[in-house]
Amino acid sequence: MAPRRHPGERAVRERAGLSGRAALSDDAIRAEIPEVAAAFLAERTWLVLGAVDAHGDPWCTLLRGPAGFLRATGPRTLDAAALPGAGDPLDAHAAARVGLLAIDPLTRRRMRVNGVARPRPGGLRVTTDQVYANCPKYIQKRHPRPVPPGRRGAPACGTRLSAEQRSLVGGADTFFIATSGPDGDADASHRGGAPGFVRVHSPTRLSWPDYAGNAVFNTLGNLWSRPRAGLLFPDWETGAVLMLTGSARVGWEGTSRTVVFDVGRTVSVPGAGLLAPGEPGYSRFNPPTAPASPEGAPR
Repeated sequence: MAPRRHPGERAVRERAGLSGRAALSDDAIRAEIPEVAAAFLAERTWLVLGAVDAHGDPWCTLLRGPAGFLRATGPRTLDAAALPGAGDPLDAHAAARVGLLAIDPLTRRRMRVNGVARPRPGGLRVTTDQVYANCPKYIQKRHPRPVPPGRRGAPACGTRLSAEQRSLVGGADTFFIATSGPDGDADASHRGGAPGFVRVHSPTRLSWPDYAGNAVFNTLGNLWSRPRAGLLFPDWETGAVLMLTGSARVGWEGTSRTVVFDVGRTVSVPGAGLLAPGEPGYSRFNPPTAPASPEGAPR
């Protein structure tokens, strides 16, 4: 049975003029884990996790492990033999609504899993509510590998982007975003484009265009209902990660969309990510990066 959509998702679909196309995408979403999805998950060595912390702020983080650390143990049960690291904003031990994204940049395949995570010895057990694949658009082709053991550093926290962090964000071709809906369901998604598609307007404001996808609109629908988001920017050169949480809103020009994000808190963790140095194989779907607007930051 296709999932029921909350008012924010329905509103965005109607505003974008894609309600009919979105309904077709809904037909591919199931609560159970298909065999092809279970096989794909079992091959992964990292996973994007999105959830809301005890303060109600969404965050996006990474789980890592050897192939097999993700395992479907039942029709609607996924076990992850990994936990967020010490000092991670999602380093908690209570049940939580989570959004998971398993992605293979080398083959440009990705799988979304949303559900409820409960702690288990050495990891998490997720009861799935939504399982579905996404199209390969905007995924840059690269082969991430684990950071060598012992390279993880202490988290550094702040409320503004440093010059180094602004450089990382402004040159990014990939980031991940976590949101939650009005009923508390969490979601994690991928965003990609040519370097420079994320605009850094100030130490506390970013924006990026929302490119055409599968018209499900989990992310934008959640932002319509609850304008908060968590972002994760990998540093493929050093293996560090930059996590941000803050407010996000969608600006419309006709049916075109831009997301404006205002930074609330930042967490940077050396060695907590993945290594894939060098230029990737850029997606042929990446639109050209538009020149910076002379008006500066969106209002």
